[in-house]
Amino acid sequence: MEAQDLEKLVRWRMPYGKYEGRYLADLPGHYLAWFARNGFPDGDLGRLLALMFELDHNNLRGLLDPLRIPGDG
Repeated sequence: MEAQDLEKLVRWRMPYGKYEGRYLADLPGHYLAWFARNGFPDGDLGRLLALMFELDHNNLRGLLDPLRIPGDG
């Protein structure tokens, strides 16, 4: 994990699929679990989705709240 990865989760939007346009930090757990079972995409997106899965799975989504921009979303 890189130092900026948590901030990227609240800034990057899902580029495709059912949840296209939604912030990575706001993707539902079942969607993240699907990637965990079937494979994360290559590159930064896959790495960030895997990190978000771990945060969700361990009930740590609240760590991202202070990084969110008020009124954005």
